[in-house]
Formats: sequence, structure tokens, C-alpha cells
Amino acid sequence: MSLRTRDTVLRELMDDPDCDPARLAATLRRFDTVNRLIGGWGRVWERHLAPVLRGLDRPARVLDVGSGGGDVIVRLADRAEREGLRVEWLGIDPDERALDVARERERSNVTFAATDAAALRATGIRFDAVLSNHVLHHLGDADLAGFADDTAALTAGPVFHADIERGRLAYALYSVGITPLQHGTFLRTDGLRSIRRSHRADELQAALGG
Repeated sequence: MSLRTRDTVLRELMDDPDCDPARLAATLRRFDTVNRLIGGWGRVWERHLAPVLRGLDRPARVLDVGSGGGDVIVRLADRAEREGLRVEWLGIDPDERALDVARERERSNVTFAATDAAALRATGIRFDAVLSNHVLHHLGDADLAGFADDTAALTAGPVFHADIERGRLAYALYSVGITPLQHGTFLRTDGLRSIRRSHRADELQAALGG
């Protein structure tokens, strides 16, 4: 196995429409713990997103593209509520299986819909900020620029894309660290495949024309 280049041929088990639904649901629910440990969204909130939302003189609207099980925006919604910010949160994902799990977390100001960034862009709707978590490594380079363009068009504000960076240290640490959480899920296999599919920073910049 080489990590020198992206392995875009690899497919995550959870992307198989015929995968075990119980293991898929368990994986999506356990992403909450994984993202708390390695996601970095607390720092994004404190340094970037919260200051933008505080600067508005009205309730804000934030979009999560490829929201999966919904844990990221639910956690951000909790943070916003504790800090007295009025925010409407929408998570979108084309996979109804993921939405089944995400909708367990719905509340009055956090909702989920079966669509994608391109389709939502076509409606003309706009948000105050857009985010995605661990979506970019699912995309081939041919689709990446279009995704970036679609998400940017959905807001006049900031866009935050968080993803894995391919590397031997990340691969080694994840392969060991995920062990206590992997039972009954696809977390180990899919996480390691995700690392192998992911970009390095310079590759991502080049793919986006930066």
C-alpha cells in the first residue's frame, strides 16, 4: 500500500447501497464521538463562525452540505443556543439512509433534507454560512471544483470545508485509535480508506486552482 497518491478507486463500505443497514446506522451515530475527537469544529466555531453570526442583526441561517448523521450541526446548534445566538440550521444529504439517522436529532431549528448543493443552488436560496465535514475526499478532482463553486454560490458569507489529510502518521494513529469505537461499525475500514482517498493540502489547492 502506498500513500504517495490518492487512491480514488477505493470505495467506502458505507457507500454501498447494499451494505448492512444496522452497521451503517451504528457508524453514522458513532461519528458523533469521532468528530468530537478529531473534527476541530469547536475551534472553527470560536474563531470564525460565531463571530460572523454575532455580527448579524437577525436570525442566521447555516447550511451543512453532506450532513451524514447530523452530529456536526446539532453540536454547533447546541453551542449557538448556549451563547444566545438565534440560528436556523439545515443539513442536506442525498442519502436517505443517512437522513434516517440525522432526523433522530431534528428539532425546531435543526432540520434535514434530501438534496445536494447543486440542486439547492438552483432554487436560489442563500445562507449566512456553509460548511461541510469529510465530504471532499469522496469527490474526484473533476467534481471538486463544481462542488466548491456550488457551495460558494449558496452564501455571501464564509464557507468551511473540513476534511482528512492523507499521510502515514494519520493512517497509523487512526488505525490504532479507532479500535475502542469500531465494534459493530464500518469505522475502521472506511476511515482508513478515507485517508487513502484524501488529499494533501497542496493537492487540494491545485485541484481547486489555487
